[in-house]
Amino acid sequence: MSKISYYTDKGLKDLRKKLDHLKDIERPNASKAIGEARDKGDLSENAEYDAAKEAQGMLEMEISKLEETLSNARIIDESKLDSSKILIHSTVKIKNLTNSATMEV
Repeated sequence: MSKISYYTDKGLKDLRKKLDHLKDIERPNASKAIGEARDKGDLSENAEYDAAKEAQGMLEMEISKLEETLSNARIIDESKLDSSKILIHSTVKIKNLTNSATMEV
């Protein structure tokens, strides 16, 4: 079962922007690094090639996780939230009655 995540419109746009950056810029850079390392000779003893392949694997895993998160994302319409109750995405001020210090969480 996939986990549903709730985001503001801005938060969801930021995730999509990060995913686009990874796909459009980082993925081609990883492929280029693999190609350059491959051109340096024997692949069985090429540490640079191994490192580039591992970096590509990590990048693909991050892209996959972001795609899964986005597919299960739901937007919260902040204007429709009941501000008289503490709900998802609520900001709460807490006041310490002893020293009158306040904290916003």
